[in-house]
Amino acid sequence: MFGKLFSRRKSPKVFVIGLDCAPPEQLFDEFGDDLIPNLRRLMKRGSYREMYSSTPAITVPAWSSMTSSRDPGSMGFYGFRNRRDHSYDNRFIANGSSVKNRRVWEILDELGKKCIILGVPQTYPVKPLKNGHVVSSFLTPSTTNPRITWTHPPELRNEIDGLLAPEAYDVDIPQFRTNDKAFFLKQLYEMSKKRYRVLRHLLDKKPWDFFMFVEMGTDRLNHAMWAYHDASHHKHEPDSPYIDAIRDYYKYLDGEIGTLLDRVPDETHVIVVSDHGAKKMDGGICINEWLRRKGYLVLKEDPPEGEISTLEKLEVDWEKTTVWGDGGYYARIFMNVAGREPQGAIPADEYETFRDTLIADLKSITAPDGSALNTRCFKPQDVYQTVKGVAPDVLVYLDDLGWRSVGSFGHGDIYTFENDTGPDDANHAENGVWIYSPPAADEALSGQKLGNIQLMDFAPTVLDLLGADIPVDMQGSIIEK
Repeated sequence: MFGKLFSRRKSPKVFVIGLDCAPPEQLFDEFGDDLIPNLRRLMKRGSYREMYSSTPAITVPAWSSMTSSRDPGSMGFYGFRNRRDHSYDNRFIANGSSVKNRRVWEILDELGKKCIILGVPQTYPVKPLKNGHVVSSFLTPSTTNPRITWTHPPELRNEIDGLLAPEAYDVDIPQFRTNDKAFFLKQLYEMSKKRYRVLRHLLDKKPWDFFMFVEMGTDRLNHAMWAYHDASHHKHEPDSPYIDAIRDYYKYLDGEIGTLLDRVPDETHVIVVSDHGAKKMDGGICINEWLRRKGYLVLKEDPPEGEISTLEKLEVDWEKTTVWGDGGYYARIFMNVAGREPQGAIPADEYETFRDTLIADLKSITAPDGSALNTRCFKPQDVYQTVKGVAPDVLVYLDDLGWRSVGSFGHGDIYTFENDTGPDDANHAENGVWIYSPPAADEALSGQKLGNIQLMDFAPTVLDLLGADIPVDMQGSIIEK
């Protein structure tokens, strides 16, 4: 184990660098010492692994699953938008209020450890710490509205405002869904430069035992620019001026990370993690249109031609509808069950038989040329320790996340190559990254790539490094060297 081996007089610290959507293929193989020397140095004096994400492999719930060591079923949310009950239209956004399990910094805070948290998803609304500082994450509505509290303590915002004046702190890129790639990159670098100014300020001015931040720029970059980077992408332009945009940003980012590592004390364990990876997206499957054509979903009138329409804006004949779905990087499929939904059409005693037939149909969806897709379907009770809240009846990775789910109508087919929520080149891949580098005073490790781990192993490992007991209900395990 990493922990339990402290002979130094100084207490250990843990510094966590979160890179949302960072792919192991890039950090471990494609990007060399000349591009990301600081991250590669951490790998060489430590060890590194691929880290299997949550199911589903998306930002929410992955970061909360990582930091609480509970699977999405145990937490009770399955994406950004979730069903609040079994009605057809009562949804909620899973922000920080949805996370009922203690995350690692909350446990450490109770033990008297000083924690600094910046940009970790689902930290808005901000929950106070007795011994630390928090800067909230990308779901924060505004950092300029005086009525919105986005830091703890609240007066920390005044420090940040003064540090960045006359500019405001950005929790995210304001307009990342854009075809104007020059504008996108301008926003990306502006956001990141401000973030690292704040991070350096916190490292210089605030005491800490546990420090964790998450960079969302890597996620936005992959979704916006993947086609330029990946020669196998159907939208790839080999002569594009943006062909090196992803590489250039990582080189910049590594330099910023270097300025943070220069401030980290010798007794610090350094960890680099991503919640999932990235891969090219071949297109979208219009899941509700497919369900309509198969007779699962019945509308009272056909969707208007030549117009993109969402399910919420159309009149569904719920008495005749058995299944409907949601768009997203994975497909959330819901069944209309008698005695559960208000106008349920599937007899409760036929639930499992019907679901198995539905899964077989979903797996039969082919590519536009008729070739098979490697579609994977998950039943919640098979992948979660327990199932809380209102889970999808089936979670679907269309072609193993090579295609996304599109919930809208009006695309003229069940296939579309334009994303209905804005430009997007990439889907998520299941494996993210784990890099561990021991304290400078410790002997370096082998610098080898080791066996894969699971995202929920993060929290118990951090607690172990800091000498804290691990709650018995955590689902992950301590990561060995």
